[in-house]
Amino acid sequence: MNKDHSTITYFLYARKSSESEDRQVQSIDDQINRLKKLASDLGLTIKAVLTEAHSAKAPGERPIFNEMLKRIEKGEANGILCWQINRLSRNPIDSARVQWLLQQGVIQSIQTIDGERRPEDNVLLLSVEAGVSNQYIIDLRKNVKRGLYCKIEKGWSPCLAPAGYLNDFRERTIVRDLDRFDLVKKMWDLLFTRCYTPGQILKIANKDWGYRTRKTPRGGAKELSLSGLYRIFGNPFYCGIIKYAGKQYLGRHEPMISVENFDRAQAILRRKQKPQQQKYEHDFTGVIRCGECGSLITAERKIKLVKSVGEFRNYTYYRCSGRKAHISCSQRWRITEANLREQIGQELKRYQIIPVFRDLALDLLSKNEKPEAEKQLQIHNAQQLTLARAQRELGNLTQMRYRELIEDEEFVRERDNLKNTITRLRVKLDDTELNGDKSYERTEAAFNFVANASNAFAASRPGDKKQMILTLGLNQTLKDGKFSVQAAGWLNRIQEDYPGLLREYTRFELMKNRLNTQANEILSAIIARWSRTVQAVRTNIQESKNLIIIDLKPKNQCPMPSPFQSPQVHSPEEKF
Repeated sequence: MNKDHSTITYFLYARKSSESEDRQVQSIDDQINRLKKLASDLGLTIKAVLTEAHSAKAPGERPIFNEMLKRIEKGEANGILCWQINRLSRNPIDSARVQWLLQQGVIQSIQTIDGERRPEDNVLLLSVEAGVSNQYIIDLRKNVKRGLYCKIEKGWSPCLAPAGYLNDFRERTIVRDLDRFDLVKKMWDLLFTRCYTPGQILKIANKDWGYRTRKTPRGGAKELSLSGLYRIFGNPFYCGIIKYAGKQYLGRHEPMISVENFDRAQAILRRKQKPQQQKYEHDFTGVIRCGECGSLITAERKIKLVKSVGEFRNYTYYRCSGRKAHISCSQRWRITEANLREQIGQELKRYQIIPVFRDLALDLLSKNEKPEAEKQLQIHNAQQLTLARAQRELGNLTQMRYRELIEDEEFVRERDNLKNTITRLRVKLDDTELNGDKSYERTEAAFNFVANASNAFAASRPGDKKQMILTLGLNQTLKDGKFSVQAAGWLNRIQEDYPGLLREYTRFELMKNRLNTQANEILSAIIARWSRTVQAVRTNIQESKNLIIIDLKPKNQCPMPSPFQSPQVHSPEEKF
């Protein structure tokens, strides 16, 4: 039996959500065409066609829907024509509002493609339809969360991959971004030198390297922003940890840095100093402090007229910046850049060794790689034992909760702490397996440094000069125009042993062609003592992981025959 629609005026309401749960619903244009045909068949009068693309799962977020109900309450129309009830609402608040207006007779008819709802109809049926729509959203939310956590537990982030990585949608993994991975890693390396501020790193990346963000359908392919750089430096994803919903999970993606380096980066970024933008990049600012008040030294450029030649020349002076207002500093001493460069150069010469000893050190290092690999295996086994102990503690904690020996709040807190600890231990274990012992490369860089730093210092760039100063050790200060530094432990060991060995080597050079027996004895003693020095240097470097050592390995240099392998002397050096 057909009902009378002559006294009812309808708003045609079509909605499509941009979210995944509604992607299979007919498009807005299709809804409008089908509903207009239905209105023509039933003789319905349409006041206006209203459309919007918003989700209905949360109340109060659809402006067109809210405006439609207000217009109905004002009497502009008294009916709604829509595709299905779930087009009107998927949440209990909006559903209750529509049902109330229908029961009060403000809405005389809700016409859908599969039927009509009137005020005199059984209210239970409409409530069931609205409840089904709402339950769909609840079930969908549960299913999505289950899928996300399932992906996290497998070691893959459910979010968009950060800079340097790409989402492999076919394999549902995260892989290297071949265009950006190495560039982002270089940004981390610049940060670890402590010679560059984030602003300077950003400028180098955008201007010198030509870094551009990943292209997306809505944008991208732009220069990296400073906030984007800080997001990179604050994201534990780069050390192999996925942070989601306040918890940490072990990721299966390729880490860019180690956990220790990530913690070190956070310590660097929390420094209180806020370097100002500099017009000139000076060689020694940012690494040397005043020996009296501890403020960083600053540089001043002066232009002076040299009357003897009638030319203007630039001069750079260094002095205490006096940034610590609560300390009265008497250091107003200004030192020229040439004077400071000469002092640092003399400091580098104190630790300089001749290439012969560098070559022997590298040879000894290569021979000791096997014992060091066994030592690294012991470290790996110790890490596995620590991880197993933490996992047992987590199991014991769960058993205590089963027996009701601890409360829920304490259990959740301790469980989360243990899970975070286990995650970090697993990352460290993976880092040990992936990278192994880096002390060989760092010790090789150390001997390259003492062999080449003095000669390379004058011609190096400002950033390299700063790294050389940091490689020297700690507490680089300038007081009364005098530069001083607390030498690193490995440098002190070389300085203690090298002068005596150099004298013995000079004796060996003088007599090796005349007295082979005595020369052999001298050579054997030199090799034995230098071997102990090399091992002590490596041990010191291995124990001090935060040391900054710049590698000054000569490029395109042909290897020269070592006097330690002279054909006049046979037996002692053959084993090396």
